[in-house]
Amino acid sequence: MINLKNVTLRRGTKVLLDKASVTLNPGEKVGLVGRNGAGKSTLFALFNGGLTEDGGDFDMPRQWRMGQVAQNMPETDQPASDFVLEGDTRLAELRQRLIAAEASGDGMEMAHVYTDLADAGDHDALPRAEALILGLGFRVDELNNPVNSFSGGWRMRLQLARALMCPSDILLLDEPTNHLDLDALVWLEAWLQRYAGTMIVISHDREFLDAVTNVTLHIDQAKLTRYGGNYSAFEILRAQQMELQQASFAKQQDKIAHLQKFITRFKAQASKAKQAQSRVKALERMEKVAPLLADAEFTFGFKEPNNLPNPMLAISEASFGYVVDDEPKAILQGVSKSVLAGQRIGILGANGQGKSTLVKTIARTMPLLAGTLTEGKGLNIGYFAQQELDVLHPQDNPLEHMIRLAKELGPNSGEPSREQDLRNYLGTFNFTGDMVKQAVGTMSGGEKARLVLAMIVWQRPNLLLLDEPTNHLDLATREALSMALNEFEGTVMLVSHDRALLRAVCDEFWMVGRGKVEPFDGDLDDYQKYLLDESKRLRELAKNTARDATPAINANASQKTANEPSAAALALHANTTDALTGTAAVDVTVKPLTSATTSLTTPSLSGAEQRKIEAQKRQLLAAQTRPLKRELEQNEKRMASIEAEKVKLETLLTTPISPADMADAGRRLKVLADEVSALEERWLELTSKLEEATAA
Repeated sequence: MINLKNVTLRRGTKVLLDKASVTLNPGEKVGLVGRNGAGKSTLFALFNGGLTEDGGDFDMPRQWRMGQVAQNMPETDQPASDFVLEGDTRLAELRQRLIAAEASGDGMEMAHVYTDLADAGDHDALPRAEALILGLGFRVDELNNPVNSFSGGWRMRLQLARALMCPSDILLLDEPTNHLDLDALVWLEAWLQRYAGTMIVISHDREFLDAVTNVTLHIDQAKLTRYGGNYSAFEILRAQQMELQQASFAKQQDKIAHLQKFITRFKAQASKAKQAQSRVKALERMEKVAPLLADAEFTFGFKEPNNLPNPMLAISEASFGYVVDDEPKAILQGVSKSVLAGQRIGILGANGQGKSTLVKTIARTMPLLAGTLTEGKGLNIGYFAQQELDVLHPQDNPLEHMIRLAKELGPNSGEPSREQDLRNYLGTFNFTGDMVKQAVGTMSGGEKARLVLAMIVWQRPNLLLLDEPTNHLDLATREALSMALNEFEGTVMLVSHDRALLRAVCDEFWMVGRGKVEPFDGDLDDYQKYLLDESKRLRELAKNTARDATPAINANASQKTANEPSAAALALHANTTDALTGTAAVDVTVKPLTSATTSLTTPSLSGAEQRKIEAQKRQLLAAQTRPLKRELEQNEKRMASIEAEKVKLETLLTTPISPADMADAGRRLKVLADEVSALEERWLELTSKLEEATAA
C-alpha cells in the first residue's frame, strides 16, 4: 500500500502539503482532485520519485512497477507501433539480455531468457501494442507511420498508449482525456475499468472520474482528505462534511465566548480566581475547530447580445477543407444547413472527421472551398479555438490583449475601454495584481483558457463557436462555463469531449463524419449506443478478418506488409471493445409454465359469458380512448404539416434571397419551432393517457 504520514511538500517557498496523512490500498482506483495550483502535479512528482518529501514519511512498495504518461512531445521517426511497443519495459529488458546471451554464446542464459520472454507475453506483444493504438483512434493505415508525422495531440495519444503498454502495479495518469475525442474516451474508460493494479488519475472530467474511480483524494488548503466513492459521491460527502464543520465551529465559538465571559467577569475576584484559572486552562487545552474557509467560486456570464439575427447562418451546398500546395482538399462536401437564433448545437464525430474544420470555416479563419455561407445581418462571432495560442500572442500580457481588442472594435464595442476599466474587467476573470502584466506564454493552460473566455465575453457575441473549451479548465471553472452558456441568449455551437458540458448545454446534435454533416436524432446516451454498435460491427469485422487471415499468416508470415496490422492485433482490438458493450455470453433458459407455476384459480365461466365480459371491456375502453386518439391524430397531422413547412423554409434559406426575405423566413421558423414544442408536450400527455387507459 501507499502511506503518507505527516508529509510536508514545498515548491519554492509555497507549502503545498502541510503534515498530510493518507493511506491508499492496492488495487484502488483513485481520483486526485483539487483546484489548479493546489499541488496535484507536485504530489504526482512525489509518487513517481521526481520529488522527495520535505517532512514526514512517504512509503510505497519498492517492487511496484510504475506506468505513467511522459509529458514530453516525442520527436522520432520511429514507427508508431514500435514506439508504443517499447513502453513494455520488461520486454525491452529481456530482449537486451537475449542479445547479450547470444553474443556470448551462453546457452543456459538464452534458455532462461526465452522462458521469461514467453511469460512476459512476447508472442503477442506487437498485436497488443497495435490494439492500443487502434483503440485510441488511429487508423489501420497509420500503425507504422513515423511518430513525428503526427500532430501534437496525436503524439500525446501515442504517449498514452505507450504508458498503457507498460506492465505496471501502479498507473499514474495526469489529464489523460485532454487530447481524446468521445470515441477514444469511451474506449479508454473500458480499458481502465479492467486494469488490475492501483491507479491514480488527475482529471477535470467528472463523468470520466465517475466511470473509472472508486476513491477520491482531495487536496485543499495544504491538506489531503480521502473519500470513499467516485467524484459524484465525493461532492455529496464533502458538502455534508462542510455543513458539519461549520456547525461544529459555531458551537465551539459559543462555548469559547461563554468561557471567556466567565474569565473576564471573575478573574479579579479572589473567591472565583481558582475557577477562572481552570477555565483559562480549559481554553488552552481545547482543540480548535477550524472555521470553514470555502473557496470563492469563479463565476461569469455572457452579456446580452446587441442583436439576434435569425437565421444566424445559411449554408448551401458547401465544401469545407483546406488547401495543400494550392490544391483544395475537401473533408466535408454538399453541406446545406441553417443555424437559427437560440439554437444549442453539439457537434459530434471522431477526430479527423472535420469538426474543427467546420468550426474554423464558420469562424472565418479558414476559407470556404465551395458553395455559399451567408451570414445574418449583425452576426457577431465569439470563437474559442482548440489551441488557445491560435488567438493569443505568447509574448503579450492579458492587459495588452484587451487593449488591442478594444482598439480593433473601436467605439462600436459599447464597452468601457480605459486601461483601468480593462484592468477591473480582467480582475473579474481572476487576473489580479501583477498577473495582468504576465506574458501569456508563461501562463498555465487554464489561465490561457480564462483569458480567451474574457476576450469573448467582452465582445458581446451572438454566436459562440467553442472548440474543446474545457481542455485545461478545472472542474469549478467548467461548472461556471456551463452555467454561463445556459444563461446565454444567443446561439451556441459546441465541440467537446466533456459529456457533462454537452448534456447540460446542448439540446440538439450534428454528426460530422464520412464527408457529411447530418443531424443526429438522439441524445448523448444514443450517441454512446451508436459508438457501441460501431464497436460491435468492427469486432465482427476484425474476427472475420482474423479467421480468414489465419491460414495465410501461418503459410506466409514473412510476407506481411509493413502497413498491415496482424490478424491477432485486429482480434485483440475487437476483444477490447467487448467492454464497451458491457455484454457477456449468458445462458438464458425459458421454462414453460406448469401446473406448479400456475396454482392461482379463477371461478369458471361459460364461453358465452366470458366473451360478453370481454366485449363490454372493449366497448368501455373504446369510449374512453376515442377522443384521445382523435386529438392525437390531429396533433400528428399538424406536426407533419409544420415539418413540411420547415423543410421548405430551410431549403429557401440555402438559396440566394434578399435580407428581408431571409429575416421573414427566420421569424417564421421561430414561430413554428415554438408551436412544435407545445405540440410535442401535448403529444406526450396524450400518449401517456392512452397507455394508462390501455393498461387499466
